[in-house]
Amino acid sequence: MTEKIKDKAEDQETRLEELFEQLETTIHRMEEENVSLEDSFRLYHKGMDVLKKCNDRIDEVEKKMLILDEEGGVHEF
Repeated sequence: MTEKIKDKAEDQETRLEELFEQLETTIHRMEEENVSLEDSFRLYHKGMDVLKKCNDRIDEVEKKMLILDEEGGVHEF
């Protein structure tokens, strides 16, 4: 794997991990007892936005998980 491809893959993995951490933090904040209704709605929408980004990133990775056979055909991993 070339250095550019490796760096890009590591960046995408790090970003996905960071998104998961943001999502986890948001969930923990929503679970706090003293959260107002307005804050709950704000946190919910923030969490949904982060979750969409996670799903988009995972879809990107799944689309890249293809294998070329000896004849140049593409197959799912």
